[in-house]
Amino acid sequence: MAHDHTHPHAHDHDHAHAAGRSEGKLLFAFVLTLLMLLLEAAGGIVSGSLALLADAGHMLVDALALLLAFLGARFAARPADARRTYGYGRIEVLAGFVNALTQFALVAFIVYEAVQRLFSPQPILSGVMLVVAALGLVANVVVLRVLHGHDPDDVNVAGASLHVLGDLLGSVAAVLAALAVRWMGWNWADPVLSVLVSLLILRSAWSLVRRSGHILLEGTPEGVDLAVVRQELHGADAGIVSIHHVHVWQVTAGSRMATLHAELAPGAQRADQARVLTAIKRMLSERWRVDHATVQFDPGPCPDEQLGCGKGTRHVH
Repeated sequence: MAHDHTHPHAHDHDHAHAAGRSEGKLLFAFVLTLLMLLLEAAGGIVSGSLALLADAGHMLVDALALLLAFLGARFAARPADARRTYGYGRIEVLAGFVNALTQFALVAFIVYEAVQRLFSPQPILSGVMLVVAALGLVANVVVLRVLHGHDPDDVNVAGASLHVLGDLLGSVAAVLAALAVRWMGWNWADPVLSVLVSLLILRSAWSLVRRSGHILLEGTPEGVDLAVVRQELHGADAGIVSIHHVHVWQVTAGSRMATLHAELAPGAQRADQARVLTAIKRMLSERWRVDHATVQFDPGPCPDEQLGCGKGTRHVH
């Protein structure tokens, strides 16, 4: 039985270089968002605006998302070690999962307060509310502009940009609420629009908890069909008799791994294994963006199946 434990690492240097380029943008975006978060929270308390507090809550989501993206870019440059052989990228996933769960409690609080205010309206300082909401809107436009133009394959920055875009919509809602209160006297617009902003938080939080949970469970990455992977790898080289025990998962966003067994034609030589190995890894990299693959060559029928190994685990044969 032959195992391959050699893996190309040139992509590590490219990834680290790209991560370094995005660090400065993400740090600037985080600091600006954090400052506006504090300003909106203070403005919401002073003016009595729930919409501002809701937008501040959404900014909290974004600030944490930007911080996680920054840490992800920073840790991406740190090499793996003997204790963490896949590196430190999953810190981003763990923190994102916890962050998403806390947002559900935030949404529940905002909705509860909005219902209370609809039945018991409170005075709102619309002038303070409008100024702070407008500043928040400008800050979000600046942050989105800074993050614009990132590498399309940089899912870390892309995810952070989506958070900021949602927060920009929240700032628009806060400005509209301030105008409605100031010019129309519609105090009810503040709690109603705050609920709309909270729905943005809920949508982002639910998306993040699903994505991070799927990665933590080592689920198959989106867009990857294991049956298709097995079928196309089977045709990667004429010497391949069977592809089975296929697994594809993510350590963190943008970092895909794969393991699989390959049975070659009887009498295959070491040179044949090297040729097949190159073909399999090239197809995994170019077709499914798998940058780290381990391939086991079976000398005939799979010994794992004969020994009953892997019971309870879903394999693609």
